[in-house]
Amino acid sequence: MQRGSSERELAAGWEAEAVAVAEAPAAAAVAAAAEPVGVDSGAAGEPERKAPEEQSKERARAQPRAAEEGDALVTPRPPPTLPLAKPQPARVRGLCPHRKPRSKGRGCRRSSGRSADEYCSQRRVTVDSSKARTSLDALKISIRQLKWKEFPFGRRLPCDIYWHGVSFHDNDIFSGQVNKFPGMTEMVRKITLSRAVRIMQNLFPEEYNFYPRSWILPDEFQLFVAQVRMVKDGDPSWKPTFIVKPDSGCQGDGIYLIKDPSDIRLAGTLQSRPAVVQEYICKPLLIDKLKFDIRLYVLLKSLDPLEIYIAKDGLSRFCTEPYQEPSPKNLHHTFMHLTNYSLNIHSGNFVHSDSTSTGSKRTFSSILCRLSSKGVDIKKVWSDIISLVIKTVIALTPELKVFYQSDIPAGRPGPTCFQILGFDILLMKNLKPILLEVNANPSMRIEHEQELSPGVFENVPSLVDEEVKVAVIRDTLRLMDPLKNKRENHFPDIYVDRKHRFPPVSDRMSSSVLQLSKLFIARSQKLKQPAVKEEPSDSEPASASDANPNPEAHLPSICLKQVFPKYAKQFNYLRLVDRMANLFIRFLGIKGTMKLGPTGFRTFIRYRQIPTAP
Repeated sequence: MQRGSSERELAAGWEAEAVAVAEAPAAAAVAAAAEPVGVDSGAAGEPERKAPEEQSKERARAQPRAAEEGDALVTPRPPPTLPLAKPQPARVRGLCPHRKPRSKGRGCRRSSGRSADEYCSQRRVTVDSSKARTSLDALKISIRQLKWKEFPFGRRLPCDIYWHGVSFHDNDIFSGQVNKFPGMTEMVRKITLSRAVRIMQNLFPEEYNFYPRSWILPDEFQLFVAQVRMVKDGDPSWKPTFIVKPDSGCQGDGIYLIKDPSDIRLAGTLQSRPAVVQEYICKPLLIDKLKFDIRLYVLLKSLDPLEIYIAKDGLSRFCTEPYQEPSPKNLHHTFMHLTNYSLNIHSGNFVHSDSTSTGSKRTFSSILCRLSSKGVDIKKVWSDIISLVIKTVIALTPELKVFYQSDIPAGRPGPTCFQILGFDILLMKNLKPILLEVNANPSMRIEHEQELSPGVFENVPSLVDEEVKVAVIRDTLRLMDPLKNKRENHFPDIYVDRKHRFPPVSDRMSSSVLQLSKLFIARSQKLKQPAVKEEPSDSEPASASDANPNPEAHLPSICLKQVFPKYAKQFNYLRLVDRMANLFIRFLGIKGTMKLGPTGFRTFIRYRQIPTAP
């Protein structure tokens, strides 16, 4: 018998078997591949039993023979010790795994007839985590849950996503996506943030009353003294408290409270370390008699068009001493007035807890549950917080666009950017949210230091941190998944969502054609044979489950909620300065007479008579 004819018979047998008994076990499929299967009319579709002599003949025919001269060059069959291994239809001459004629090329993967899930399972998303720093542990867990491929030491070839720990300029990137915007670190510094919000406060005072009145030191020290004196002269009973925050400070470093402008430490340090002084919120909401703030994670997915997401849960950081309104006696009680985790962890009263609703660090959702049990309108609280976040981002985006165009000019190669921001928010006693600051590099550590003995510390996993932060990083990566976007763009008509619904194509097909299409898709999915599991690489799925049309089926729902452009109609009127930034960038593109940068943009705003000073 010629080998070529044997192969054709096998191919015909496999196809006939797939149609007749698609759900039959693998052993029956291999045994019936050589000849047709007889069906007993009374056996409900079960294969007809064969005599022992016929079974032995079939096993003899299935044994491989030695290659002879003139045989066609084909891939060897599996060894006889593995009789139940499923054959590979892709290796049959002239046919691909989809039972279609093989196109030119070495594999079905290059065929134009591949389905959307096979296209997306070609390779895994690659992530360069060599610059991740303190967020590395949470990032590793997220990548492992997504079944993507991590490069912890970098890679010569471009990666899909670059995860930086501090700055956009950690290294040169010319493609892919990076989790930092150029200029973001500068924009959320205390002084720059105060200037950006102040511009909006002068334009829309009622809309931006969530940010405390601020003065920049040392430049506005005399203005600060004069305004405080003027208010006190008009209201002698006013006894304010102010908080001084170094411009480049973090984790509570250098923050202190004062009752009078004369208490500011002007000698030496202020000249070398500028700061912002703000009105202190004296009546915060208390839980268990303790002051607390909220750390919410906000994803800035895109600048143009503007896309903002807010995590559905966050962290609540508590002080470790019962709160009292500021007085000369307690101004220096750091553990009473400052909610910074990095400060309070050194307090003897700090409580580490594995519960999300107890201890000195809790989830924000547990706080909302507690408030809800007392009759608080939680929807109103969330609505006010969302409004605060959107308005703050709108205040930051004009200069961010200028930074972005300066580092990645239009028409030049460069990555697209996204970034997770940490918003620190304080709830007042009347539940009004107040913006304290914005962090460009919020801590994503999922462990904490625990003192075992005096001077001996150990890193211990924090279940509260892990629950919130891993979800934020994982779902940020899901939203930025480049292969998901390619799948939707490459196969817009056959993309299937997590519920496997058919897309709305009825407006382009008659009802009869649409019905036939549904039947064809269902039949093709029924006939589809699983692929042999191979060693995963960065160009192949990690497991057979990755070939699922919905690779996110095993993941929980996304914890990030889109708030813009979802609520764009309510806030677009605030984007006046943003339109000025677009005009500035376009003007430079035509004239080219000004240096593109934030200083030039502020000069441009001043020329357009937009107020920048109180």
